[in-house]
Amino acid sequence: MSDIEIRDDRAAGRLEAVGDGDVVGRIEYFVLESPERALVPVHTIVEPAHEGKGIAGSLARELYAVAAREGVPVAPLCPYVTKWAERHPDEAPQADPELRRAAKEWLVAHPGRF
Repeated sequence: MSDIEIRDDRAAGRLEAVGDGDVVGRIEYFVLESPERALVPVHTIVEPAHEGKGIAGSLARELYAVAAREGVPVAPLCPYVTKWAERHPDEAPQADPELRRAAKEWLVAHPGRF
């Protein structure tokens, strides 16, 4: 496989890892608008044939980089991203608990989204 390219499909709410023209992994997320704007990752998925290659970690790192460039926090609900952030506090600032609570409420209010 060639190098992995990571692209942000904001309209679809997906950060995608693409290799050889195929999406081999993704983080599904939404943009929370209130109480403040934040990126909220909900699921991290890597195709079985591509597991163990660091793709999920690369996606998580890029999600935090996108948030930093936009000047917004990340409020992770995805278990993988939450664990990744705990292991990389220098790259993944902790989210305000209020943001995580608001993100959970948004998810409950939009049951068909994920």
